[in-house]
Amino acid sequence: MKWIYILAGIALCLKALWMPHTEPNLPDLAIVQTVVQDSGVPNAVSGIILRNRLYDTIFEVVVFTIAIMGAKFLLANERPSCTIYQFTDQPSIVLARLGATIAALVSIELAIRGHLSPGGGFAAGVAGGTAIGLIAITSSSQWMYHIYQRWQAATWEKVSVLIFLILATLTLLGLEPPHGELGSLVSGGMLPILNILVAIKVALGSWAAILIFIRYRGLL
Repeated sequence: MKWIYILAGIALCLKALWMPHTEPNLPDLAIVQTVVQDSGVPNAVSGIILRNRLYDTIFEVVVFTIAIMGAKFLLANERPSCTIYQFTDQPSIVLARLGATIAALVSIELAIRGHLSPGGGFAAGVAGGTAIGLIAITSSSQWMYHIYQRWQAATWEKVSVLIFLILATLTLLGLEPPHGELGSLVSGGMLPILNILVAIKVALGSWAAILIFIRYRGLL
């Protein structure tokens, strides 16, 4: 069986090297221009994710939510780790917190202007989660958990998912605000709001996952 896999891999490589690559005969940028016109935002990727393929994006958000819930459920019966590995030297702490500040600013920029330039809700959420992770490896786990509870991050995460699902459903039904002027900050109808909601959900979900793995695994 192993030789069959090897021969199949060699055949695939030979096919890629020898067979000509035929390009589709499509008008230049016709599809991109159509997406931009329909969505009302210059970032065609955001238009596809949050409009043309919004049905897929809804379930991507739901899958991420289920993943966080699954991590909590699977580790709930385990004994918390006694040893937590964190940065202790001052230069590493300063660099990590500087990186966290930059990542947080990038997250805000991507969430607010994701419909105008490369970025969007998922990228903004990942940047926000990176900022939280960098703070977590330089701060007390008890302090991180206290802040998480104080600001009710778990509740806001659930609220952001609920609002996203409601607004996404309205968008699928054709009920959305006017697109506004193409290229302006307040444009694209519902797309900027959906971007911000996805960013909040992904960042807060990443925060929950980080706290879980710090508590039960002792490391990130």
